[in-house]
Amino acid sequence: MSPEDYCYNFAAPPGSDFRYSLLGLPLKRRQALLALKAFCLETAQIVSECQDAGVARVKLDWWQAEVGRLFAGEPQHPVTRALRGPLADFNLPEEYFREILDGITMDLDYDAYPNFSGLMVYLHRRGSVPALLAAEILGYQDRRATPRFAHEAGIALILFDFLYDARRHAQCGRLYWPEEEMERYGIKASDLLAPQTTERLRQLFAFQAERIRHHYAQSLTHLPTMDRYTQYHLLIRLDLAKALLEEIAEDGYRLLEQRTSLPPLRKLWLAWRLRRREKLHRRRLPVVA
Repeated sequence: MSPEDYCYNFAAPPGSDFRYSLLGLPLKRRQALLALKAFCLETAQIVSECQDAGVARVKLDWWQAEVGRLFAGEPQHPVTRALRGPLADFNLPEEYFREILDGITMDLDYDAYPNFSGLMVYLHRRGSVPALLAAEILGYQDRRATPRFAHEAGIALILFDFLYDARRHAQCGRLYWPEEEMERYGIKASDLLAPQTTERLRQLFAFQAERIRHHYAQSLTHLPTMDRYTQYHLLIRLDLAKALLEEIAEDGYRLLEQRTSLPPLRKLWLAWRLRRREKLHRRRLPVVA
């Protein structure tokens, strides 16, 4: 199996949102995004799969060394071997990959955060940095506004993951909602392990959903018209998350009893419609001499 096939099978399984967000992308960009996603997944699962924190730190140290080998042109892992080409094609900075690893290390150092400000470093490393790398792969013209879009988009996407997988994260002993917000709604971490969504939990979930909507809206305000089509991969991921969020809200945020999902055909339709819309908008843009 080639490194590219490894990343495709690992990062974009059938029915995944990520798979639909690759619709119509040129091969080089698609393979680069798959390798980036595989890097994020491969390294993130270290913490969830290693019961021993010491073993997890040893593995993360290996990945820190592997990033060094990658940028020296001597990667060993299939994921980093798949990343070797994109580094040259898209000028991806080494410090971004190290920041992602630093974010994963935070999962070993912290199991809760006192307030939202304290969580922001983690959100930047695990949410914004991968989105910034994706934006570089996709390409853009506005060097100020579009990175701001990617920053906010990454936060929206990882906050959605926190909400959608709240019970799984709690089972792993990690709490990604600020303690002050949990206290405000009278929620303990153990409440997230019960297969029942109480009214207080529903209020907490609704509060988190509003924060996701806020960052979703903020991301769009930063994205300039000239870069909308090139960034449609991130826009599709945002739209699929937003559509699922509204389904969850309509269902009363019953995240602990069931796993709500969008049908594959609806995902395909949403992805195709968004790409087509942005393509038509690009054609209407004035030609710059």
